[in-house]
Amino acid sequence: MLRSQSRAADVTALAFAAGLALLFMWLHRLGTPAPPQPLFLALGITVAFALAGRLSHGVTASGALAGASIAFVMAATDPKLLGILVVVFAVTLAATRLGSPRKEKLRVAEPRSGRSASQVMANLGVAGLIVAAAPSGWRLLALAALAEVAADTSSSETGQGFPGKTVLITTWKPVPVGLDGGVSLNGTAAAVVSAVIVAVTARLAGLASNRETAIIVGAGIFGMLMDSVLGAVFERRGYLNNDLVNLLGTASAAGMAWLFLVIA
Repeated sequence: MLRSQSRAADVTALAFAAGLALLFMWLHRLGTPAPPQPLFLALGITVAFALAGRLSHGVTASGALAGASIAFVMAATDPKLLGILVVVFAVTLAATRLGSPRKEKLRVAEPRSGRSASQVMANLGVAGLIVAAAPSGWRLLALAALAEVAADTSSSETGQGFPGKTVLITTWKPVPVGLDGGVSLNGTAAAVVSAVIVAVTARLAGLASNRETAIIVGAGIFGMLMDSVLGAVFERRGYLNNDLVNLLGTASAAGMAWLFLVIA
């Protein structure tokens, strides 16, 4: 039953990923009447990114296909955005690998095969959609969503991989490591560092000003905390699964970045 649900989720995610790439091509009229040279370059970079993710066991075959759609949209829009995606992938992969023996002992380690299509799109779908469909001025929202992905993954993986007191974010009562909604000092510190890495990379790449860099960090951390709240309130009770919690976490980061832009 669980396996069939997982397959259905992956099929849905792959359909969304394909639709995202087609939407981007339609909005930007790519491929008509003849594909421009940058499009071929974007496709080549996309294939390389997908292969790297698969060979590093960061993603499954379906996850590589889903990630390829996001990579294509970002590479075709601005190669610098793809650079940010690569940084996010490197940060999350490193966090997943850290403390692996302890996580395996606790049975909270990620599958060795990597993240599936549904997991990839739950984490990157919001950023991909913003880049594909929103005005260029809204790229800050996509960067905030990517910072949240790095922060949330680093928080959970580091918190599970290294000893430390874990509390439920809604009650601050001690809970077992790996429980939905649980937070720790080590995990939170890792989240802040990861969000800063993504934001500073965006700044160095010329994608964000100093003010926007601070917004990316703040929105990324906010989204990570919202992910934990959603996990404690809804996922722990079975109302939401992990993919939906991750999706809403990245959406809240993008929403917070938008709010910063509106009120400032």
